[in-house]
This record gives sequence, structure tokens and C-alpha cells, in this order.
Amino acid sequence: MKIFDLYDVSEIQITDPALKRVINLDAKLLLKSHGRDRKEFAKANVNIIERLMRFIQVPGSRGKKHKIITRWMTGKYSKVAGIVIDAFNIIEKKTGKNPVQVFVKAIENAAPRDEITSIEYGGARYPQAVDISPMRRVNLVLRFFVHGSYDKAFNKKAGIVDSLAKEIMLAAENSSESYAIQKKNDLEKQADSAR
Repeated sequence: MKIFDLYDVSEIQITDPALKRVINLDAKLLLKSHGRDRKEFAKANVNIIERLMRFIQVPGSRGKKHKIITRWMTGKYSKVAGIVIDAFNIIEKKTGKNPVQVFVKAIENAAPRDEITSIEYGGARYPQAVDISPMRRVNLVLRFFVHGSYDKAFNKKAGIVDSLAKEIMLAAENSSESYAIQKKNDLEKQADSAR
């Protein structure tokens, strides 16, 4: 069985050992779990492409601004599925590879390993570098993909499909033009300075 009856996932390799447990590539014809992942760590059982689609529907706020950048996104599954399928078709045409493999490679390249948390000690707050759990690494990188593609598409000539495909391809190549790679490098630099 193929995802959307288009993409074969039987031969896809996940090289990052930490992410093997949390990147689910179960082949399903229709990626729709109807929000049944209610238990702790249940997101690991949801297909990674469906998780990307959820972030496209509700990408979350940007820092303290809480800027709504998806007024045109009505939460329709078919619209989001169309965006992802069209983006994957563009990736397949431009790279000549399986787009799901390119997507997994992009996740592995752009997932940050360290970040900063605040520790209060003696009435003062100090930044402290911490390792990120694999589940949070995947959540962050999916959010970075969506935010980067929205930034490139909002009030610009390029549409969301083209910008999402470009963002994933740039991250798979480990290019510094990718928003997700830039955010990863920023987080890891901050964590290094807080050690």
C-alpha cells in the first residue's frame, strides 16, 4: 500500500537513531486519524505526513505576537492534503527521488538537538542549555517548515505549495537558505553560549 496511493514508503531509511521511534511511516491510503491520539506520546503513532498536515492547518503563534497568518486556511482536510500532495509532486519532479525520503532527510537535517530553558536560582533567572527529546525535535522542525513556507508565501508571488516544497528541499540539502536550518542553528548557538 502507498500513501495517498502515490508514494511508496517501504524502502525509506531513517538514519538518525533518536528519531526512528517518533517518525511513523506506516503506509495508509488516507492519512486521517480523527484526533484519536489522546494518550501520552501517542503522536509517535501518527504518520509524519499527517502531522505536517496538522501544522499547516494550525501552525501556532509566532513568539509573543500571536499573529494569525492562516486566515485563508479553514481547517479543511482536503485543502491541506492537496497542498501536501502538490508540494510532494514538485519535490519528485525537481529531485527525481521519492518525496517522502526527501522529507525524512529534511527532518533529520533540520531537527535541533539543544535549546535553552530558564532556571530560577536565588531569585534570578539563568538560561540553561538542555537536550531536546526526539518528540519535541520533530514537533519543532515541522513547525519551522510551516512557518518558513508561510513567510515565503504570505503576500508574495510564490504560493504555499511552491514555498513548502522549496523549504523541504533546502532543508534536505542542509542549505542555510532554509528557514528551518537557520532556526536550528540559532537555537544551538544560544544553547552553546548558555553552557
